[in-house]
Amino acid sequence: MKGLCTFLVFLLTINLVFSQEFTREDSLRGNLTSLRGCYDVTFYDLFVMIDDQELSIENSYNIIHFTAISDFIKIQIDLFYNMEVQKIEFEGQELDYSREYNAVYVMFPRIIKEKEKGAIKVYYGGYPVEAVNPPWDGGFSWANDSNGNPWIAVSCQGLGASSWWPCKDHQSDEPDSMRITCIARYPWKIISNGNLRNDTSEWNQYLNSWVNKTEWFVSYPINNYNVTLCIGDYVHFSDKYISGNDTMDMDYYVLHDNLEKAQEHFRQVKPMMECFEKYFGDYPFLDDGYALVETPYLGMEHQSAIAYGNNFLSGYNGNRSFINDLDFDYIIVHETGHEWWGNSITTNDIADMWVHEGFCTYSEALYVECMYDYETMLAYVNSQKKRVRNDKKVLGSYHVNNQGSSDMYFKGSLMLNTLRSWINNDGLWFEMIKDMTVTFKHQTVDGQQIIDYISNKLDKDLDVFFRQYLEHSNIPELQYKIQKEGKNYTLLFRWEAIPGFNMPVLINTGSNDFWIHPNNIWQELDLGAFDKYNFEVRDDLFFINVKKL
Repeated sequence: MKGLCTFLVFLLTINLVFSQEFTREDSLRGNLTSLRGCYDVTFYDLFVMIDDQELSIENSYNIIHFTAISDFIKIQIDLFYNMEVQKIEFEGQELDYSREYNAVYVMFPRIIKEKEKGAIKVYYGGYPVEAVNPPWDGGFSWANDSNGNPWIAVSCQGLGASSWWPCKDHQSDEPDSMRITCIARYPWKIISNGNLRNDTSEWNQYLNSWVNKTEWFVSYPINNYNVTLCIGDYVHFSDKYISGNDTMDMDYYVLHDNLEKAQEHFRQVKPMMECFEKYFGDYPFLDDGYALVETPYLGMEHQSAIAYGNNFLSGYNGNRSFINDLDFDYIIVHETGHEWWGNSITTNDIADMWVHEGFCTYSEALYVECMYDYETMLAYVNSQKKRVRNDKKVLGSYHVNNQGSSDMYFKGSLMLNTLRSWINNDGLWFEMIKDMTVTFKHQTVDGQQIIDYISNKLDKDLDVFFRQYLEHSNIPELQYKIQKEGKNYTLLFRWEAIPGFNMPVLINTGSNDFWIHPNNIWQELDLGAFDKYNFEVRDDLFFINVKKL
């Protein structure tokens, strides 16, 4: 009985801690409940009217096409509470619905049977969340360009697409394709994802103005947070890229005054694309093409319509020390890497965002290796160490729309470079990476699936390795002592790390590198006679702490 009481107290404590950290609203946003898991979205047909004077969305709707995974009579869709649901229609009749925080519960007049296909039309409008610090603190950016013209863009990763349009706002469910139609005041151009299908001008009675009405179509699966709108005084220029046996459109949309600057600056895109295809395989959205769209915020990986706001500068908005004093546009490279890591391969839960950001940040290093050489890449990766905080674990909490530490970027990249050094077989390493992009192309995955895949491809049990770097804030520490016995030296060493961590490490004693195989127990190795001042742990190849005792 005492054991049972202790266990119940433990559960109560855990529940209290959890309830203090996360709320019902978090669970509604992040959890794939039965009201969400009972249907699969197959197509979104989004119609949005933007009023740049009222800073609002007016007279808009989204048609959500779905297939029933199981029988249901009620589902959850999502729309922020500050946006108004005006009505919801199904098979010609208006449906009842209720709201809880940002969740909208939709009641059907009959049971929707498993495998049945259907669609609801959600009419809505309102004042979407205004971005405070985009893209990190996302929402709508209602800006003006240098000529005072409206310049509007949206970014919503983490925040949620339901901050501006009704959808099933869970990363695990991507529609097979999507249409985005937008109306905005003439003469401002409207840019979105995929391919432009129609672009017309007409009089709009509601806005009491001439408007542009633009239709875009996405022919691939797309995650909700990747859907975007950009409205402004845009001009367009284009190019062609040869990808294997295919020719891909490359489109660039920049503010009118920046055309000549952009035409010169974007010359670096093609060589970058060649590097990424070398390591990751074909660009994953060939039919929709590749686009850069100038935005009033720094950047975001919107699928086939990458947000670009780096002011046509090298580095991170001109800060080249951020890229170890090399010469390339960080935003172009990083956000393009996301087309493979995050857009094509997407995690089911935002807690696993290390897959997006770790691999994408590592893609920068591979770009450097491709454009320069291995040693320059190694210097680039090591420059990332100073930006790691080791403040909390990289892995977020599941089912509550929670991401882990921002270390997912640089620590994630360094973790992958560490694993490459351990494997010590670049042929196998790069084969694994390219195979992974093909195996999981246009899919949503769990982080554990990625870990299992890497383990199988590299023929190593890597669970402890990934747990050390993803689930613990501290990185492994190699502790060692050097003891002299006559003219010879003995090396004592071990890992201060989680139980079972046994990654080998390279050591240099002046003449050559050799491997040691530490674990959590002290081990000894006879080094013979050498100059102890030449002893070096090759921590340039590994992301570890080294401590001499």
